[in-house]
Formats: sequence, C-alpha cells, structure tokens
Amino acid sequence: MKTSAFLVFITIVLIVYGLVNSYIFVRGLQAIPIGSAWRPWYIAGFWCIASTFILARFMERAYPGGFTGVVTWIGSFWLAFMLYFILIAIFIDLARAINYFLHIIPQSFYVDYQKTKVILLLSTLALVSIIVVIGFINARTPVIRKLELHIGKVVNGDKSLNIVMASDIHLGTIIAKRKANRLVASINELHPDIVLFAGDVVDEDLAPVINNNLGVNLLQIRSKLGVYAITGNHEYIGGVEPAVKYLREHGVTMLRDTAIFIGERFYLVGREDRDRSRFSGKNRKELAELMQLVSPGYPVILLDHQPFNLEHSVEQGIDLQLSGHTHHGQLWPFNHITNAIYEISCGYKLIGNTHFYVSTGFGTWGPPVRLGNRPEIVQIKLTFD
Repeated sequence: MKTSAFLVFITIVLIVYGLVNSYIFVRGLQAIPIGSAWRPWYIAGFWCIASTFILARFMERAYPGGFTGVVTWIGSFWLAFMLYFILIAIFIDLARAINYFLHIIPQSFYVDYQKTKVILLLSTLALVSIIVVIGFINARTPVIRKLELHIGKVVNGDKSLNIVMASDIHLGTIIAKRKANRLVASINELHPDIVLFAGDVVDEDLAPVINNNLGVNLLQIRSKLGVYAITGNHEYIGGVEPAVKYLREHGVTMLRDTAIFIGERFYLVGREDRDRSRFSGKNRKELAELMQLVSPGYPVILLDHQPFNLEHSVEQGIDLQLSGHTHHGQLWPFNHITNAIYEISCGYKLIGNTHFYVSTGFGTWGPPVRLGNRPEIVQIKLTFD
C-alpha cells in the first residue's frame, strides 16, 4: 500500500475511533455526579482502556512479548465493549428524542434523574459484560460443519474425497497455542484426504506466531494428500513474503495464482488475494488465465479468499469454490452488512453447476468474540462419477 494512502487510512481510522470513544465517554461521564470521587477514576480508567487497542497495533511489531500480549487482549476485548456501548447509547438517545415529541417515558423516570442515570450506566455495563462473555465462550467453541457434494465428472481411482477446510484462522497473539492445538486436533479427528486453508492463516504480524512457535502445530496435521493454503488480505497487511515463507517451512503448500494436479484425479487452483494490488501494486492473475493451466474434463476446486465475482467461477466451469474472509460479520449486527455486500456471506450455495462454500472462519479478528455465528471447521465429502 502506498505510504500516502496508508496515512490517509490510518488517520480516518483514528478519527472515527476517537469520536466513537468520546461519545461513549461523555455519555458515561454524565451519569456520574459532579464532585463524586468516582469521576477521576472513570476518566483515567476509560482512556487507559480505550487507548490499548491502538497501542497494541504498534507494540506487536516493535515489542512482541508478554506485556504487549496483555495490552493486545485488553484492546481486543475493548472493541467488543465499544461496539455494544455505542449501540446502547444510541438507542437511549433515540428513545429520549422520541420521548421529547411523544412523551412515552413515564414522569416517574425523572423524579430522581441522577439516580436513574447511575442505574442506566450500571445496567449497561452489566448487560454489555454479559454479552461479551457469551460471545467469548461462543468464539472458543468451534463447530464442525459437514457437507456432502457430488461432482459429475469421471476420475481415475478413488471416487470420493474427504476435504477438511478452514479459513481465517488468524494465528497470532489472540489465536495462539490453545486454539491452534484445538484446530489441529479437530482436523486430525476427521481423517482428511486433503486439508485446505482459504486465506488469513496468520493475523497480520508474524512475530507472535514465531514467538509462540505456532508453526509446530501446523506440522502435526495429518493429511494423505497434504495441506494447501492461499494468501488472504491479512497475510498482505502483515507482509506476505515472510508469512508465506514461514507457512511453507511448516508443512503448508502455498498456492499463489497457480494450479496443481493432485493424485491424477483433480485440480486445485489457488488465487492470490484480491487485495494484492492494493499492497504490492501488482494485480493477481485473472481466473481465465489460471484455468489455462487446467486440462479439460477433470474436477476443479478453487480457493479464493474473498467471495467476490462468483459469476466468474461459474463461467470458467469451477466445480467447487471455497472462500472465507467475511466472518459472517463476526459480531451482530455486522452480519447484516456482510449479507448486503456478499452474494454469499456464509454457508453453501449452488450457482449453475458450481458449488460454493463461504466459511465463517475458525478464528477471530479484533475481539475474541463472536455473536450471531459460530467459528467452524468444514468437512466436505466429495463424490465423483
């Protein structure tokens, strides 16, 4: 990404982040009586916590380690708290605006208004805390999605293929040893013929992955035909070449705008992430160009991280496309946004003769919290003619 564009992007993010936090801060401060001993503690505590996410983004590269990990965890959780604090604050302010015209709130509500504001503040804190805890537990308990599909093409040898697929693992500070162990154990329990990672295997900065030695976990995956992956936008955000090198050194075959013929039965095509041009200034190859590497008549499985332009896969005769990236919003109500952006935000769909599956992902980005969807590993049992 060009330096000027990056600076503009960072500036916008910081302004929005600052405005949202300022709004939450002011609404919370109004509930604490002037002169209360709690006001200084609230002011200092709020801004210390609110700054941790921004600090962690810089510290992970410069000072990877224990203290940075603590700051990263606090900052990541704060994003979830921030989202639901702002939603509740907006809801309360809308209710007040409606009440100004329609007088729907009982007058008893205003008898001791300061006490009412304190009760609202504490109730909001309790409610959001419960929501985040539930979302955290949900994010730590992935499910196995099972799918049986048929591709009407003749293959030599075995007429079935047991695929285990995961996307958006985001290995790093948050998704570390325990979650990586869970991933590998779950994959091995499914006895895969082939393992496919549909991008965002690592979470931007590679330093936490190296420090936690998470590559050792990847080496423990047992798969008859190997482990294959493509780049996602997060590999590019953190530096694609070191990330690809690390994954290759730990048993993962990286497909970067190429096709490979596996077991003389089917082709596996892997695309570079569509954000490649934004970060490197080089465009990825068109799908039609990649399909020139494929011999006609064989089944073709495509890995493409971001599920855009699905019609191109249909036109090129792809039999099965596997994608991720969306997280299906990860946190409600963002799932409504991803539903509007993507033709498939999550799950399975048949378009023409092409099977599509978009995974919600195994890991998380930002908050280690999921609401409205589950993290998943996908087992697809393919059969052929």
